[in-house]
Amino acid sequence: MSSTVAGPATAAAERPAFDEYTLSRVRARRRKTAGAATRTAIQAALIVIWCLLPFYWMIVTSFRDVQYTYETNLLPSHLTLDNYYTAFDPANNQLALGLANSLFIGTTVTIIALVVGVFAAYALARMTFPAKGLVMGFVLGASMFPGVALLTPLFGLFTQIGWNGTYQALIIPYISGALPLTVYTLNSFFREMPWELEEAARIDGCTKAQAFRIVILPLAAPAVFTTAILAFIASWNEYLLASVLHSNQTQTVTTVIGQFTGSQPHQVPYTATMAAGVVVTIPLIIMVLLFQRRIVAGLTAGGVKG
Repeated sequence: MSSTVAGPATAAAERPAFDEYTLSRVRARRRKTAGAATRTAIQAALIVIWCLLPFYWMIVTSFRDVQYTYETNLLPSHLTLDNYYTAFDPANNQLALGLANSLFIGTTVTIIALVVGVFAAYALARMTFPAKGLVMGFVLGASMFPGVALLTPLFGLFTQIGWNGTYQALIIPYISGALPLTVYTLNSFFREMPWELEEAARIDGCTKAQAFRIVILPLAAPAVFTTAILAFIASWNEYLLASVLHSNQTQTVTTVIGQFTGSQPHQVPYTATMAAGVVVTIPLIIMVLLFQRRIVAGLTAGGVKG
């Protein structure tokens, strides 16, 4: 009777086959990963082009001579700065006044919405009281309420109390629209923040208010910053309510652009409107690019528990 014992030679003969199989698996995995990365890059490029193409066309048209407004050349041609002069010409348009009003109204709305929203979101996240879920449901319901349904009631109310055409006629409805976003965003962040941080501050001698101000609020800065930017952008871009509740002195930049006139009578001022659109959009783009890290941090804060 004989027995076969696998020696070093047999093991050495089997090892290359195993290594070749493993290497083929690794190569297949790498090809799959590279293919997925390529598809993701192509999809991202298509999305970026789709989103930026209208803005690019707006810039090109804003520098184009009025006589060549309808030219379909994708490259800049017949360049001029007259459209920007027309947009800021106080004899025809009030773009500078609209920018100042939008800046004032947007800043005021953002500050008030943050002050009220931070405390409301913290109370909904940390405290236990009756009908807590019902309150949060009302907050979410307010964010889904159509703004067009409020136009006639608000116009009638503000006309009766003498507010129609004033700054508060725009600020108060804007705050009502910004508060649900503020409360909902900050509430999700506060709910995921560990209680131990606040308890440690209380053990060290802080009151509830001091623990919130010294410990909780600085940690919530990314979420607060993101909410502030989103609230300001929403107020800056709002047109529906402003088109009904504004006056000549309180008109926002969106209503000013909607009333643009050209340098010639009976002329649709497409080029001047595009120039005003560039002026209004570029500050928002610069603000988002400068603070994109804080925005991403605030949007993802509280999203992962652990």
